[in-house]
Amino acid sequence: MTSRREFIVKLSLGSAALFANQAMAQGAAVAESDPQAAALGYKVDGSKVDKKKFPQFVAGSHCGNCALFQGKATDAAGGCPLFAGKQVAGKAWCSAWAKKA
Repeated sequence: MTSRREFIVKLSLGSAALFANQAMAQGAAVAESDPQAAALGYKVDGSKVDKKKFPQFVAGSHCGNCALFQGKATDAAGGCPLFAGKQVAGKAWCSAWAKKA
């Protein structure tokens, strides 16, 4: 039979393990220097997009309002199928941006 003290310790350890697992599952942030990101013109700050190089850029477009963004529009970061296992910044932009319906 487990004592109350052992139960609380196990519960605490289990909670810590779940939290650590969730943080690891979210993945690292995409860097602008990442080859895939560079090819797509990814910018962490969407307001700094080179408009001459990417004339399709529309003011106000960013990952948070892209159809590919896997999160809420207000999230600081979220997943994107173009960068498997990595997080894109909500205010970032890349040339694959497509307006969320």
